Amino acid sequence: MRIYPVFIPHAGCPHRCLFCAQDKSTSQSVVPEAEEVDGWLENVLPLHGDGEVAFYGGTFSLLPLDLQDRYLTTAGRFVASGRVAGIRVSTRPDALDDISIARLKSSGVTTVEIGCQSFSESVLIAAGRGHAATDNLSAVQRCQNAGFQVGVQLMPGLPGSSSGEALTSLRQALALKPAFVRIYPTVVIEGTKLADLWKSGDYHPWTLDEAVNVCADMLLLCRQVGMPVIRLGLQRDPQLEENLLAGPYHPAFGQLVRSRLWRRALLHASSQEQQLTVHPNDLSDALGHRGENRDWLKKINPEVSLMADKTVERGFLRIAGRDLPLIDLSAQGGHHG
Repeated sequence: MRIYPVFIPHAGCPHRCLFCAQDKSTSQSVVPEAEEVDGWLENVLPLHGDGEVAFYGGTFSLLPLDLQDRYLTTAGRFVASGRVAGIRVSTRPDALDDISIARLKSSGVTTVEIGCQSFSESVLIAAGRGHAATDNLSAVQRCQNAGFQVGVQLMPGLPGSSSGEALTSLRQALALKPAFVRIYPTVVIEGTKLADLWKSGDYHPWTLDEAVNVCADMLLLCRQVGMPVIRLGLQRDPQLEENLLAGPYHPAFGQLVRSRLWRRALLHASSQEQQLTVHPNDLSDALGHRGENRDWLKKINPEVSLMADKTVERGFLRIAGRDLPLIDLSAQGGHHG
């Protein structure tokens, strides 16, 4: 589904969480007027489309009611004309009481993304989130009961987090059966309280390799249960890169994670067969970002070659004439760097 993002940095947020600096992580630093949104959508939307107008970067359901109404009326006009199919908003778990949910539903909102970040009480406290893990559970369930598509956002690597906590939080999120998840490993941005902790040596972000490995475990778990992961890592933005101090940021983070699963599969398969084959659309991820998996494979077994063949199903690896699923092979390949 095509998303038409409208950024409303910090708008409606009751406070700034430890890690957050929306004004320094996206090029959109000013909350737009509804008239500006209307003009932008008029220019970018097709005459007929099935995408969603999405309000990101703030706590939509805590915006002043008149601003919520103006935004939703503006987006709703394009839904009514068939130029877009729905409206998506992003908000906090503790900003979704029954009244707020009813207002969003009556205004044509179709998808709600909930910034749960973690399902660990201690991690939420350390991150200064200001809400409890039980708020995550109740918010997701109330929105589902209201008929929304519900997405859950997670931030592995927050203070007090670990690889184990990240997977436990993901399992708790998956148990709620959301429509999709987003996974953003924690990075350190200038101007945040987390930056102060990092500068004082009281917070140590994950390395890129650690984050890739943990997120590969998370992606594998999602794929095993058929859960869509619509985003891995932060969207590339010059403003973010200018203010980034530390942490596992990479402009191709999603590919690094997908490629890590392929590397695990290749490690398991390369001991059995010299010629390995994937679907052409999987070849880039299998070879790795800038050929990292290809170079790694040459080091561990120079005789192995990786080829593409459209007769191989997407997400499968052909080994000695047998097509085996990536999710099974990568699980057998284990946790490897």
